[in-house]
Amino acid sequence: MYLRYFGLHRLPFEAVSNATAYVDLPEHRDALNTILFGLRSGEGFVKVVGEVGTGKTALCRNLLACLDDEFVAVYIPNPSLTPRDLLLTISDELGVPLPPTGGMHTINKYLREIMLDIARGGNRIAIFVDEAQAMPVETLEELRLLSNLESNRGKLAQVVLFGQPELDEKLERYSLRQLQQRIGWCAYLSPLDRDACREYIRKRLVMAGGTRCENLFTPAAIERIHRGSGGIPRLINALCHKSLMATLAEREYQVGRRHVARALNETEGIQRWQKRPLFRSIRSRQSSRPNTTWLRPSP
Repeated sequence: MYLRYFGLHRLPFEAVSNATAYVDLPEHRDALNTILFGLRSGEGFVKVVGEVGTGKTALCRNLLACLDDEFVAVYIPNPSLTPRDLLLTISDELGVPLPPTGGMHTINKYLREIMLDIARGGNRIAIFVDEAQAMPVETLEELRLLSNLESNRGKLAQVVLFGQPELDEKLERYSLRQLQQRIGWCAYLSPLDRDACREYIRKRLVMAGGTRCENLFTPAAIERIHRGSGGIPRLINALCHKSLMATLAEREYQVGRRHVARALNETEGIQRWQKRPLFRSIRSRQSSRPNTTWLRPSP
């Protein structure tokens, strides 16, 4: 592709949540510290909300990588589960699969014993649910009931919900008011501002082995990428990748505005996110809720 042409070792703007390409953005660091504080303080639920493409999955995977041995992590990437499947999935993740033929009472009983054994060993269970806005209401309620289980040392499990803004809407339902009241800490991932966008692009290039990263994208190109993407990291990645392809096609060595314009024309949904009322409501939620990201304990 364009790796040798631009002196890169690997693709700098991969769309996958690759841990080796994770950029430690200030907002992500604040969210990470909020989650870690919530887990260490024994809160039942922690919530992280961000628009599509703001890096929730990347943050979750980075969090899993930096958890210390005190926690036994359960990662649920597909939340479209029935309450029964949720319990079976958790037991599988804990390394003690349960027979799927038992009733809910039996499954709950065995799972509680598994969790108690983990607590007796001095560990705590942290359940991470990605795309939590897609979890059925009944399954969310089962997750709440599971989080109610305690030993004499505290809760047997804590839960971190990662979701799109629709998660906030779902949690405002009357039937989920008990779960909403158990959310001790919240973090919101907003799009990157212009400076953060410039730094994000630079770091991704450096991590890919770029030797000319300071001048590879002109200031005008970065400005156009930021405006076109709205600061959404996933869209920034797509535009940067296609801009590099356009630059290579013209046998040039610096990405300019016209290369970004070509990338914009070839990228689906680039303006659609700006029309989403749920996305715009994140800002109002942030301004109306207490700030929970001022706590910055070291990971």
